[in-house]
Amino acid sequence: MKNVLTNTCLILLLTCSILVNAQIPNSEKQFLLDFNKSTIGNQWQNKWDVKADPSTWYGVEINDGHVTALKLYRNNLTGTIPEGISALSHLQTLNLAFNVIEGSLPEDIFKLEKLTSMRLEMNKLTGSLPQDYSKMTQLEELSMFNNLLQGAIPNGIGELSSLKSLNLSSNYLEGSLPRSIEKLSKLERLELFGNKLAGAIEVDLGRLVNLKELILSYNQFEGDLPTGMATLSNLEFVQLQGNDFRSLNSLLRMQSSKLAVFDSDDEFLNMKFGTTEASRTRIVDTKYEDVKRN
Repeated sequence: MKNVLTNTCLILLLTCSILVNAQIPNSEKQFLLDFNKSTIGNQWQNKWDVKADPSTWYGVEINDGHVTALKLYRNNLTGTIPEGISALSHLQTLNLAFNVIEGSLPEDIFKLEKLTSMRLEMNKLTGSLPQDYSKMTQLEELSMFNNLLQGAIPNGIGELSSLKSLNLSSNYLEGSLPRSIEKLSKLERLELFGNKLAGAIEVDLGRLVNLKELILSYNQFEGDLPTGMATLSNLEFVQLQGNDFRSLNSLLRMQSSKLAVFDSDDEFLNMKFGTTEASRTRIVDTKYEDVKRN
C-alpha cells in the first residue's frame, strides 16, 4: 500500500511539473493568438487548436515556461506579422520562411534580444529594413532573400556583432554597401545577389576574416574591388558577375585554397580560380534552401 501511495504521489508530482513547464505568460500566448489570426491560421497547412495548450501547437517550442522557437516553415501563412512580437522575449529561433506573408516588418521584431536565427525568406514582405539592431547582439543568422524589401541597407546592421550569415538577395535594395559591415568580424556568408545596390564598394572586405561566401552578383556596383578581398583565405564561393566593376585586379593575388566557385565578368579570373569540381552555385542555393535546416 505504501509503495502504491508513493508511486501515485510521484506520478502526480511529475504531471504537475509538466503542466507548470507547459504554461507560458499570458502576454506570450496572446501574441501567438494574434499572430495566428493575422496570418489566417484557419488556412495553415498545420493548424493550431487555439483552445488547446500552446505546448501542443505546431511549430511552437516552449522551455522553462517561455516560447523559445516559432518554426512555421512552408506552412501556408498569409496576411501580416502583427506588432507585439517583442512579447516573445525569450525567442531564440524564428523561421517563417517559404510562406506568403505580406506587409512591413513589425517595428519591434528587432528588439528580440535572445534571437539567434531569423529566417523570413521566400515571402512577400515589403517596406524597408529597420535602422536599429543594437539589441540583437546574439543574432547569428538573418535571412530575408526573395522578398520585396526596398530602400538602403542601414548602417545599423553593423551592430549585429554575432552575425555569421546575412542573406538579403533578390529584393529591391538600393544605395551603397554600408561601411559598418566591416564590423561583422564573425560573418561567414554575405549574400546580396539581385538587388539594385550601386556605387563603389568602400567596405574593407579584408576585415571579414571568416568570410566563406561572397555573393554580390547582379547589382550595379562599380569602381575597383577592394584590395583587402585578396587576403580572405577562407573564401569558398565568390560571385561578382553582372556589375560594372572597373577592375578586379585586386583578386590576382587571392590565395584561398578552398575556393570552389568563382564567377565574374572577367574570363581570365574565371579560368584562374574556376574549378571543374564545382557542381552548384550559391545563386541556386539562394532559391532552394535545404529543408533539413529547419
